[in-house]
Amino acid sequence: MRCEDIVTEAEFIAALRRLPLHPGALGLGDDAARLGGFVVTTDTLVEGVHFLPDDPAGDVAWKAVAVNLSDLAAKGAVPEGILLNYPLSDDGWDRAFVAGLEACLAVLDCPLLGGDTVSLPAGASRVVTVTAFGRDATAPARSGAQAGDHLWVTGCIGDAGAGLALAQAGEGPAALLAAYRRPRPRLAEGRALAPVAHAMMDVSDGLLIDAWRMAAASGLAVTIALDRVPLSAAYRAYAGDDPLRAATAGDDYQLLCALPPEERPTGMATCVGSFAEGRGLSLTRHGAPVAVPERLGFEHRA
Repeated sequence: MRCEDIVTEAEFIAALRRLPLHPGALGLGDDAARLGGFVVTTDTLVEGVHFLPDDPAGDVAWKAVAVNLSDLAAKGAVPEGILLNYPLSDDGWDRAFVAGLEACLAVLDCPLLGGDTVSLPAGASRVVTVTAFGRDATAPARSGAQAGDHLWVTGCIGDAGAGLALAQAGEGPAALLAAYRRPRPRLAEGRALAPVAHAMMDVSDGLLIDAWRMAAASGLAVTIALDRVPLSAAYRAYAGDDPLRAATAGDDYQLLCALPPEERPTGMATCVGSFAEGRGLSLTRHGAPVAVPERLGFEHRA
């Protein structure tokens, strides 16, 4: 593949697989790497892509940490600490960012290890990178799903996507805005599900696309029952009974796991589908087939 042929995130990752890889990279097929007794993950938030220019600085700090800890949750890991790479911009924004960072690290019990600061040129978009380290990881890679496994998801789906739309509009229900701006990584649920899961990952780009990625990595087909997708009361009041819209929205940061049929974590997660021999994604609603949309979720493109 030539450089000019790389137009999507998946194609770029495919090109990187030609490089020398550490065994802990897991073939670049997962959201976290294993290094000794630790799992390591990193995420970058870009202004205009992952957060709005007028999003509060403290919320951006919270989200930068939370999205990384969500990857640790998907490994059943306990957060050990984070590194922060931060562009200094204006004093008010920087101070508000630090205040939000302090609040997040206290609530999520995750200390700061260090990092790097750089100057942000005038007019440039803010870019914030966090690297997180976790210990005691017990969850398998996303590639471990088995035919006959059931697909489970924690929490509710679609709230953050609705929250983004409300943030763009300038107002809306606080619960939906909080789901977008201050997601809560499912660390406790991750530790509870990891010992019995065959595969686990977080839902960052949308339920459909991330379920498809788990199935593809496992060499299986996956079917999702849209009528089982858990929707919050706040989402239903805002968007109505539209599970397809919810399932293609990103930023949920819930956990998606493949469990054997005998495991039923009722109260912690909702069963939304199943895996079988084959390839691809199928959708149903109340038992009837539903056309798979062209767009399954969010994917970075050049």
